[in-house]
Amino acid sequence: MDQLTQFAPFLLMFVVIYFFMIKPQQKRAKQEKEFESALKVGDKIITKSGLHGKVAELSEGTVVIETMAGKLKMERSAISMEMSAALNKKA
Repeated sequence: MDQLTQFAPFLLMFVVIYFFMIKPQQKRAKQEKEFESALKVGDKIITKSGLHGKVAELSEGTVVIETMAGKLKMERSAISMEMSAALNKKA
């Protein structure tokens, strides 16, 4: 019983870290995957680097976006979920 009381604070710290750091990060990663898979041609998007464009073509891991300067091929993971959602709310 004495050993259990010694490890209780460490166990409690792990539980707190899990629920305040690890769990929300996993939830956010899941939401980003769903966002990437829900993209369709014609969606207006903003990349994480700040490029604005419209989805022109989709493939398994990449996306071709059409900007005012031309077409660019990028990874799907380069598209910002938050900024694209904010852009589509305005429109």
